[in-house]
This record gives sequence, C-alpha cells and structure tokens, in this order.
Amino acid sequence: MPAEASTPARLALRPREAARALGVSERKLWGMTAPRGPIRCAKLGACIVYRVADLDAWLAAAAARSIEPGATEPADEAAPR
Repeated sequence: MPAEASTPARLALRPREAARALGVSERKLWGMTAPRGPIRCAKLGACIVYRVADLDAWLAAAAARSIEPGATEPADEAAPR
C-alpha cells in the first residue's frame, strides 16, 4: 500500500473561515481588515483571503496587549499598528 500523503497546512483562509477561526462575525472581521483595521488581506482574482500567519500574528499581539498592565483598549479592539 502506498503511504498516504499528508495534507499541507493551509496558507490562507477565505473570510468566512477566517472569521470562524477568530470567533467573530464576517462583518466584524471586515471592520478589522486593512485599511479600516490592522489585519491584512490579499485579493487573488475575485477572492479575498487572509494569510493564516497574519491572523496568528494579529491574535498574538492582541493577546499580549490585553494582558499588559494599564492597557486601555478592549481586547477585541487592541491591535498592532
């Protein structure tokens, strides 16, 4: 039997998948997408995609800001610029 090929990790997610991964609505994600917000996206033809690496980086930065002493922004609004 041939060895099963492993599925490569996804590099990008469509808006619905990205919103679900972050636990927010698509509308909220759109509001957090550059230039309105800090999360970058890419347009591939007619498709908008969010790089998993960008989502991970934004989430890590938002989590770090939300636990800093004296942080004044709410956790879901905190973002690196």
